[in-house]
Amino acid sequence: MIACSNCKHSNMDGALFCAECGSQLTGNSFVTQNITTDRFKDLLDSTGKEEQYQNFNGEDAWGSLHLLDTGHVISLAAKSEFTLGRVSEGQPIMPDIDLSPYQAYAAGVSRLHAVVKRGHHQMTFMDLGSANGSFINGKRLAPNEEKSLSHGDIVSLGKMKIQILLKNA
Repeated sequence: MIACSNCKHSNMDGALFCAECGSQLTGNSFVTQNITTDRFKDLLDSTGKEEQYQNFNGEDAWGSLHLLDTGHVISLAAKSEFTLGRVSEGQPIMPDIDLSPYQAYAAGVSRLHAVVKRGHHQMTFMDLGSANGSFINGKRLAPNEEKSLSHGDIVSLGKMKIQILLKNA
C-alpha cells in the first residue's frame, strides 16, 4: 500500500494518484521495458508491406464506418438504416451494428447509442439519448435530432471515434 503524502489515504500499490484527494503519489519507481515486435511480422502481406487495416470489399455498400482506434471498416449495405451500440447480456433490443468487439464499453458507447440513415444523396446521424453523448467533428449533438453527415466526418460515440466514408462522395 502507498500512503498519500497529502491526506494519508492508503492507496493500492502501483497507483499514480491518490484515490481520495487526487494528489500525485510520490516515491513510485517506474521501470521501462523493451517491447519486441516479432509477433507483428505475420501482419505483412505477400509483397512484404505492412497491412495497417483489414481488407475491405464494399462493392455493394453505400457507405462505411472506419473505426479510427482499430482501423476496422464496417460496410453499410442492404439496409438504409442502422442502429449503433453494444450488446449486453439480458438486453431485449439489439443494435444492428454491435461495437462490443471494439472496446465499446470502455469507450462509453451506450447499448443503443445512435442511428445512421441513408437519405436521398446524403447520410444522417442521430443520437438516441445516449449516456455519454455523440459528437460530429467535435461538436456535441442534442439527443434525438438528425444531423447530416459528409464524407470524412468524424463521429464520436462517447470516446469512440468513427470516420464516415460515403461511396461516390
